[in-house]
Parts: sequence; C-alpha cells; structure tokens
Amino acid sequence: MPASIPAPSAGRHLVIITGLSGSGKGSVLKTFEDQGYYAIDNLPVSLLSTFSELLLQSAEIERAALVIDVREGSGLAHLPALLVQLRQKSLRLTVLFLEASEASLVRRFSETRRPHPLGAAGVRAGIQAEMKTLARIRRQADLVVETSQFTVHELREYITAKVIRAEGERAIRIALVSFGYRHGVPSDADLVFDVRFLPNPNYLPRLRNRTGQDPEVARYILSFPQSREFLDRITGLLEFLLPHYIQEGKSYLTIALGCTGGQHRSVMLAEAIARHLLRLGYKLKVQHRDMPRPSRRRA
Repeated sequence: MPASIPAPSAGRHLVIITGLSGSGKGSVLKTFEDQGYYAIDNLPVSLLSTFSELLLQSAEIERAALVIDVREGSGLAHLPALLVQLRQKSLRLTVLFLEASEASLVRRFSETRRPHPLGAAGVRAGIQAEMKTLARIRRQADLVVETSQFTVHELREYITAKVIRAEGERAIRIALVSFGYRHGVPSDADLVFDVRFLPNPNYLPRLRNRTGQDPEVARYILSFPQSREFLDRITGLLEFLLPHYIQEGKSYLTIALGCTGGQHRSVMLAEAIARHLLRLGYKLKVQHRDMPRPSRRRA
C-alpha cells in the first residue's frame, strides 16, 4: 500500500450492495441494518462521495450499508470510477454483488408480481439488459454471491458470516456443497474438487436411481482404493488448511465437490467429509445442490 494512502480503519466500514434485481439486495441490506449498520436503499450515485466523507467524519456512524442498482438510471455509469476513488480513502470498502440464475429471477418476479426495472420488453429481456449494464461493476466486486439456492434465512446467515465478522471471532463456518458439472460450478466456492475420476455408480442399473446418501451407493464408491485414498487425502488437507484459514481471519469457507450429475460421488464424499469435520468440532452445513430431492443438514 503506498505511503500516501492512509491504512483503512477497521472501525469505518462502508458496504455497497448491488447486483441483479430480485437477487435479494433488500434482505441483505436488512441484515446489515440488524447488525447496527446505517442503512440506505437506492442512494443516488451523485451523493456517494459526499456520504463517504460524512461517514469518515461522523462521531456516531462508523458502519454503513448502501444499495445502489439500476434504479439509479444513467448515473450508474459513474459508479465504477467512484469505487476506485473510494478505495483510496481511509475506510474499509466492501462491494457486494448479488446475482441469481435467470430461472430463479423469473420465478421471483412472477411470485411477487412486480415489474422488472428494465423490463419494458418483458422480465427476461430486462434481466439480460441488467446483466450487461452491471458487468463492469460486477468485475469490481469484493464478493459475488449467487443466491439461487439460498433461502432468505440462509442468505442472511451467509452474509453475516462472510462479511459482518465479529471482532476477534475465531470460529469458521463451513459449507460443503455437492454439485454436478453439467449444471455449472457454484460461483461462490472457495475450494473446488473434481471427483469425476472415481468410478460412477450411474452405470449400474441397481444404483442409477439412488443417491450418494444411500448406504449401498456409498459402499460401492468406497470399494475402490482410489476413493478411500482421495477421502483420506482431502480430509488430511482440510485438517491442515482450516486452522490456517481461521488464523487469517476467514469466517466462512465454501467447499464444493463436483461429479458429472451431482447425484452419487460428490454427494457421498460431501457426507463423509462432513462427518469427519463434525468429529473435529467444526460447524458446517451440507448442501446437495443438484440432487432431485435436495438434502440439507446443519450442525
């Protein structure tokens, strides 16, 4: 960091929440407000610099969260340059970008019966236009959160753990996510392991319609020495990594395991790794993203 730029103050934290309409920005803003942040929805971009100066000088407000999105209109084009300027100031800036799959966004707009801000030609056209408009801002985000698989409660929990870290907090919450590569890699994963090299139960008719939670599927996968060795190696790796992540102040870690369809190998291994980490005393959540019947467990 250049000597002419003051070191960011941990006590002055400005969070800018942006992203696609319908992706949960309101819920995230409420999460920050509940944690004592001064919250503003739809702040005009033209007032952003002024507000940041007020935050630096205020004797009462040390943390603030703002939503800025396409409702701003043409003024949003100035936000990327302003973000660069804000990072030169003596405050901690966090830019959160929320997004979701097109199918999830269309469903949410249908359920709420609200129009898309750019949806004069329809919701899908509005979503596509919004993605293009926000592309530059997305590239400047500190954290991109894909909210399709989150409930409102889970999203609040995730943001609290990932961003609103309690002073001196040493614990780490772990999310173990199984997925299928044919459906895409989870965008918020910190560690991704490809387990498609293991024998696939999908080729056995008696196992094809079961999942990795089935004991017979698990026994089949673990009957191969490479499966057992991989499980030993990955649990050993995590035992080594997690204390170092905690030491560096990381409070939330997403570990993703992917097979072809997200039904068998990745599911079984996520469950086995979860059992191992639970025995070590870690707090975790398991999510099987692409199983036909999603299974989630908390500890």
